[in-house]
Amino acid sequence: MNATYVAVNGIRLHCVTAGSGPLMLCLHGFPEFWYEWKEQLREFSKDHLVVAPDLRGYNLSDKPTSLDAYRIPALLEDIRGVADHFREGKKLILVAHDWGGALAWGFAMMHPEYLEKLIIINAPHPVIFQKLLASDSDQQQASQYMLLLRSPSAEEQLSAGNYAFLVQIVLGELLSSGKLTEADKEEYIKAWSQPGALTGGLNYYRANQVGPPAPPEMGKEMGASGGKFQLDPSMAVVRVPTLVIWGEKDIALTVKNLDGLEKLVPQLTVKRVPDGSHWVIHEKPTEVNAYIRAFREGLGDCGVD
Repeated sequence: MNATYVAVNGIRLHCVTAGSGPLMLCLHGFPEFWYEWKEQLREFSKDHLVVAPDLRGYNLSDKPTSLDAYRIPALLEDIRGVADHFREGKKLILVAHDWGGALAWGFAMMHPEYLEKLIIINAPHPVIFQKLLASDSDQQQASQYMLLLRSPSAEEQLSAGNYAFLVQIVLGELLSSGKLTEADKEEYIKAWSQPGALTGGLNYYRANQVGPPAPPEMGKEMGASGGKFQLDPSMAVVRVPTLVIWGEKDIALTVKNLDGLEKLVPQLTVKRVPDGSHWVIHEKPTEVNAYIRAFREGLGDCGVD
């Protein structure tokens, strides 16, 4: 694996690369960084150039201080810049999880000409997610943590005790099950401890006002939910072959996010992992990689498990 910096969209993004061949671009979620994709970097570098950037605000990438710098249009331009740097004019495979997945959905809508295939891991289509946040009590309850992440006290609460809260909610079960090691935990804490990195990740939620309806007093403090992340449904159809891998034990994103997805993604393949959580990429890397490779090679396309 090699580390490099790419100048895009007025900032520098730290990227880790491996292998050569067709481009596979991997976008991490909150509160991760390029390291989320270490197993994919190993596996797919056998026959691809795999690129895993730290998204803006994270780890070793630049961290603009303006909240506007974390709105969706700027983030999508970052992805386009990284893609143009590495793709040599050819189409790429885009693989993404969580916030990276939210951006990947948007990128596929805006720039389908860039993509050969899209692979999403536990990240809801924005149109379906917004509907659920507005009207579904289960998803509203599951998303309450987003209000904490947008609050002014989020940094203090998440970083207390050497990031004890983040370690517990993100890494706790992975560590206790042996899926991640103490050395992995130290890599995460090191990334979270980079100056400005925690605020950078939180600013994705703040700038785009993502979350369930907020109580009036919280809404006054941090803005109403949903204001910056609306999509016109007529523009929301994804016209590239798409694989969605979904850990059904995700406590933050309910399986209702899969309902009706085929109407927005005509070339859709869904692989459900009944005993996988939001962190299925860490829990079951071999299974996830097998689904990605089969889809990449055109096996089992267009179906729902």
